Amino acid sequence: MTLTVLVAYKTRSTMLDKLIYIETFGCQMNVNDSERIVSMLAELGYAPTNDPATADMILLNTCSVRGGAEEKVYRRLANLRIYKRDGKKQIIAVGGCVAQQEGEELLRKLPYLDLVIGTHNLHLLPDMVIGAEHGERRSETTFIDNEQRLDLFPSIKGESRLSRFVTVMQGCDNFCSYCIVPFVRGREISRRSKDILTEVRQLADDGVREVILLGQNVNSYGSKIDYEPTFAELIQQVAEIKGIDRIRFTTSHPKDMSDDLIACFGNVPKLSGQIHLPAQSGSDAVLSLMGRGYTRNSYLEKICKLKTIRPDIVVTGDIIVGFPGESDADFEQSLSLMEEVRYIDLFSFVYSPRPGTKAAKLHDDLPRTLKMSRLDQLMELQRRITREISQTYIGSIMNVLAEGEGKLPGQISGKADIGRIVNFTGDVSMIGSFIDVKITKAYPNSLLGELYK
Repeated sequence: MTLTVLVAYKTRSTMLDKLIYIETFGCQMNVNDSERIVSMLAELGYAPTNDPATADMILLNTCSVRGGAEEKVYRRLANLRIYKRDGKKQIIAVGGCVAQQEGEELLRKLPYLDLVIGTHNLHLLPDMVIGAEHGERRSETTFIDNEQRLDLFPSIKGESRLSRFVTVMQGCDNFCSYCIVPFVRGREISRRSKDILTEVRQLADDGVREVILLGQNVNSYGSKIDYEPTFAELIQQVAEIKGIDRIRFTTSHPKDMSDDLIACFGNVPKLSGQIHLPAQSGSDAVLSLMGRGYTRNSYLEKICKLKTIRPDIVVTGDIIVGFPGESDADFEQSLSLMEEVRYIDLFSFVYSPRPGTKAAKLHDDLPRTLKMSRLDQLMELQRRITREISQTYIGSIMNVLAEGEGKLPGQISGKADIGRIVNFTGDVSMIGSFIDVKITKAYPNSLLGELYK
């Protein structure tokens, strides 16, 4: 699945006379990077727009975790080329994982493309944009060393919002056989805890009420260095910061889900009752081929511990279907895992080989039609489970962080502790507060409620 997010919010600069249009594909790491780009380029006078036709700069922030990503980027760039016709001096740029993977090849193939910016090189973007404004074409995709990465860890300046990402680590050392992340994001590195806590304190001072601790393998934070806290300890330290009332984190690897971290769901009241814990398959044979480092039973044991400590916790996850060698019995194991875990949401994908990964060398003899049939069956099962779980919330009371106005007049929209969007009747004075809402109706992706008095 490809997520497209248009980043648009006000910045601090009062000198904004140019417009930038950003399309973000893929994960929350890319969303965070896009927010950072908006913040950085505000210093050069760029403000965000949702209309590429009016933009002075167009940037695609890409993801290559799934197959066909490169082709999608080339197609999208071809569509965007129309805005550069008639002599318009518009900058077109590509960032993210496809940029890191393709590098100068993108510039070679696309003469109308101006900039290619890799995953380790966002700090160079302002200088690159200045050069592009004077006709310079440039690609930067060099991985930088860990010391420099520590000094360049992303933080975002700009108008405060109620919920913000805070990057705590980057990269991944797991090298799951199907995954390209270590090749396009680099090896794992944990940010200094003192810098994380300083940023969270500043966000709290700016009015942020919820922080989302972010990393490719976030729960391995601090595990490879002696002088930093574990991820469980970091959560406890963040929870002590006045003004921050809710903490989330993503994304977790099941093998690094420690008992101490699981215990946080019981002893850290500010920690959200929702966790994203991707299984990828319910079959031990497939998990072994994937190089995931855990078994079906060990995964389910962690789920059991989480639900014992936090009975109302909700779990989201990922499942890949059609991995090379996946038999009918292996696929049935994934379906039965879904029934046992009862995910409230599931991101499901058909396996696609990624260049340079171990799985790309495996013999893949499953017909495309079979893979798609399995995906359809899995998605139908998930829709049923989601519907059943959502119906159980009707009549319950949820504590909702009111974040803005809803789509309907007199409606406020916010996020519940379980991560679900809740729309309820209210007024704008409630925005920024935690409100008790009684749920009256359930939809596939959101809930409807009324003020609980």
